[in-house]
Amino acid sequence: MKIAMWSGPRNLSTAMMYSFAARRDFVVWDEPFYAPYLKYSGEVHPMQNEILARHLDDPSKVAERCNALGNDNATHVYMKHMPHHMLDNFPMNWAKNCVNVHLIRHPARVLASYSEKRERITDEGIGFHAQQRVFENLGGVVIDSDDIRRDPKKALESLCAEIGLQFTPEMLSWTAGPKSYDGVWAKHWYNAVHRSTGFAPAETQLPVVNEKHEKLYKPAKEVFDFLKSRALKVS
Repeated sequence: MKIAMWSGPRNLSTAMMYSFAARRDFVVWDEPFYAPYLKYSGEVHPMQNEILARHLDDPSKVAERCNALGNDNATHVYMKHMPHHMLDNFPMNWAKNCVNVHLIRHPARVLASYSEKRERITDEGIGFHAQQRVFENLGGVVIDSDDIRRDPKKALESLCAEIGLQFTPEMLSWTAGPKSYDGVWAKHWYNAVHRSTGFAPAETQLPVVNEKHEKLYKPAKEVFDFLKSRALKVS
């Protein structure tokens, strides 16, 4: 099985990657198209030069590798993708050979978390509209990160059943610290998850949206509601 997990930033995506990497039958790839996105989008991100120096930045070659991974059927593959990394001219045919899963989080929480790491926040940068475009193009399974944090075992059992994969208890925990498969950007973004050994507890009430983020929040909330209405019912 080859899973493409689509998620915007600050959305439990790294913890989910660690969860699947904890299985003995999976290999993982952290944000394959991040370097190509930085090379061709004009965006400037933390650690940009190091990311471009250390990671494959040709989108066609990245797509070729996405296609090739797992073809020997020796193991399963999990790829953590950000939908806004997929610029209009980037290859997408490789994703049609994947089980596509869409991880969502309420935009009030995304904005509060993302603003702690970056001062400049854009609609494309938080990824909601890009995620809707990917979902409408590829379809797939939607799962809410709130459901995972509320009951990781039940949520992961439901997800695995939906995609035809056997759940294993290994998915519920991992060792603390950096991982060999982390992207080089982990030093900036993954501080909290590096301190973890499992999924964080359920989140409390929604944060108040900063007034300066209102123009981003309202359209993002519309996309969230669209995807939430199609989300997997965790039972």
